[in-house]
Amino acid sequence: MISNENLKVYALPEIGNLKVHGRTTGERSPLTLFWTGSAVELNVQGSEIWVEVESQYDMYESWISILINGVPVSRQMLTAGRYWVCVFRGMNADVVKNVRIVKDVQAMSGDPGCALQIHAVKSDGAFLPVQEKPYKIEFIGDSITSGEGAIGAKAEEDWIPMWFSAIHNYTFMTAEALNAEYRVISQSGWGVLTSWDNNPKGNIPDYYEQVCGLLTGERNGALGAGDEHDFGSWQPDVVVVNLGSNDGGAFQSPEWKDPDTGKVYKQRLNEDGTYHEEDLAAFEKAVEQFLFKLRKNNPAAHLVWAYGMLGFPMMSAIYRAVDSYTKGTGDRKVTIIQLPDTTEETVGARTHPGELSHRRTAEVLAEYVRGMIG
Repeated sequence: MISNENLKVYALPEIGNLKVHGRTTGERSPLTLFWTGSAVELNVQGSEIWVEVESQYDMYESWISILINGVPVSRQMLTAGRYWVCVFRGMNADVVKNVRIVKDVQAMSGDPGCALQIHAVKSDGAFLPVQEKPYKIEFIGDSITSGEGAIGAKAEEDWIPMWFSAIHNYTFMTAEALNAEYRVISQSGWGVLTSWDNNPKGNIPDYYEQVCGLLTGERNGALGAGDEHDFGSWQPDVVVVNLGSNDGGAFQSPEWKDPDTGKVYKQRLNEDGTYHEEDLAAFEKAVEQFLFKLRKNNPAAHLVWAYGMLGFPMMSAIYRAVDSYTKGTGDRKVTIIQLPDTTEETVGARTHPGELSHRRTAEVLAEYVRGMIG
């Protein structure tokens, strides 16, 4: 094999025109990609480029997707270790290529050892400025927003990183349609008040003000996952919250017992199958409280509660909560949209929305958001 004598190694801080996507710390040596959809983006005028990654995990490995000029060209599992991955080679050296290396898997709260870092880039070319996009969108959600089941056959039932996708995902598709920069805060099984299995610790709002506080373990702590997030560094025009599916699921799931305190938690159903009024009220209060927190940290953003890709049993409760919030505050920049339900035709792996379902949602959501920011 003929080796390229002109390749030069650059530490990330040396590349002035490097664009980082996704919530992270200020550390660039190395850069930690915490959330799904987090990425590094470069405009490269050269024939070849490599990226030096470091992947660590106890159970759930990271995956990346590589996009050239906005199109996914490769997707791969990152086995443990620190090594170089070739992004492309043999391309026309004079043409500028837009390169995005995307973390394809959610932050794994269930694996304290899981971390993905980028150390350096190796290329024979020049790095040109990446064009800023006119809008910024933040997506907050659960497994749907993490893209669980968006890739893979309908028959797949294993809960493994392979079936997650940040690209075959309504977040990516919506942002592309709106020419927006975006970030994702999401976790499978989690809700506004409780996770699908009634664990009250599985709620996104408690961790929203940290960089990636739902990650546990010493390694992630040392990487700054629990640090306070600097909201001033990135202010979205729109925050889309797609939560409620797991809160609804908790009513159908067995009770959860806290192993430390012995306290039992359960969202209860009445004998006729309706939701217990007290427990439903607790959910509504959690929605309302989260809106206060979102508004405090994103003072100018449109807040959109988007829900319905896996049915919409909590829709009435969400309406009541949003109504209560808007009446109490006079905040008129909060709205609700019901998303298209997943069907037999659009379902993906693990009985989650497939790519077709994500595409349908992106079309509806992009049109809705365009009406606000357009």
